[in-house]
Amino acid sequence: MRCPSCSSLDTQVKDSRPTEDSSVIRRRRVCLACSFRFTTFERVQLRELIVIKRNGRRVPFDRDKVLRSVQVALRKRPVEPERIDQMVSKIVRELESLGESEVSSETIGETVMAHLRDLDDVAYVRFASVYRNFREAKDFEAALAELSADEAAEAARK
Repeated sequence: MRCPSCSSLDTQVKDSRPTEDSSVIRRRRVCLACSFRFTTFERVQLRELIVIKRNGRRVPFDRDKVLRSVQVALRKRPVEPERIDQMVSKIVRELESLGESEVSSETIGETVMAHLRDLDDVAYVRFASVYRNFREAKDFEAALAELSADEAAEAARK
C-alpha cells in the first residue's frame, strides 16, 4: 500500500478489524519511511463489472458513484450513514451475483430505486426524478401514486 503522505511503498499494518456488518475490513497502517498513520478499507469484489451506458459506451463500475447518488437522494433525511453503506453494499452484491460481467445502467438504476423504495420514500422519489428525467409535476404525481398503491397492497397483505 502506497503512503498518502510520502508515496513510499514501505508500509505496515498495525491493526485490522471488521466493520459492524463484516463486509469490510478496516486496517490501520503506518509508513515505515515517514511514520505517517492512515486507514484503509478492504472489500470483497466478486467480479469486475462493466457498465453499459445508454449511449452504448462501456465504463468500469464505480461503487463510489452509486454511493454518491444515494447520498444525494438521502440528503437531509433521517437515515444513518451505516445504513446507507450497507444498502450500497447490498446493491453491489446483487449486481455482482447476476452472473454477468456487463450490466446496463438501467439495471443499476432500477436496483438502486428498489432499495431506496424500501429505505425512504422521499429519497426514492428524488432519485427517480433524476433517473427517470421527470419534466412535469404529473411525473411526480405518477411516482407518488405508484408508492401509494404499493403501500396499500402491502397493508392489504398484512
